[in-house]
Amino acid sequence: MERESGLRDRKKAQTRVRIADVAAALFAEHGYDQVSVLDVAREADVSDQTVYNYFPAKHDLVLDRAEEIRQRYDQAVRNRLPGTSPARAIQVLVAEDVARFDEADPLAPGEFASLCLRSPVLRRYALEFRERQSETVAEAITATDSEIPPLVARAHAAALISVVQWVTDQIGASVLEHAPVRPRAESTAQAATAALDDLDHHFHNIRGAADPGVC
Repeated sequence: MERESGLRDRKKAQTRVRIADVAAALFAEHGYDQVSVLDVAREADVSDQTVYNYFPAKHDLVLDRAEEIRQRYDQAVRNRLPGTSPARAIQVLVAEDVARFDEADPLAPGEFASLCLRSPVLRRYALEFRERQSETVAEAITATDSEIPPLVARAHAAALISVVQWVTDQIGASVLEHAPVRPRAESTAQAATAALDDLDHHFHNIRGAADPGVC
């Protein structure tokens, strides 16, 4: 029984990956707005209901990792070492995004970063996700630094996520422009580091202002 359950789970996972890969290829070739869920279903050789079973809405075919990403940022901020700013906590995650410049992927035009620049509809969903991500980071800041006023935490989180979104846009633009990888990756990394350094400094200032006992 356990073996059968494991086999079913593997088949479901394989089906989900196949649908997502087919969608990415279609979006890359035709654009997100020009492809329907029915088109994805036909190309993946499944019913449209099967697609909806795995991806409740069309934009979930692109934003299916949104919750995972949101949780990663939440945990990075909540579990950071004492004295570490949220900017330093998420710097590793931002660096991972920058490193995607070095990944040669023929389906890259069908991925999140580039599609969000090609489709105004998807861009709106992406920015709504960034807003939720910002709220999550703000909650993590207030949970770990209760002396910081909620509105200040919210403003700081918004600034952090704006850096994340900027990096994502740089990745997408690089894919669409077929620009040389290395120079764009290096300039993006340098700019993101400078922004996070500034936010690190700013956080220590506002934390010190909120808590006179902090040197």
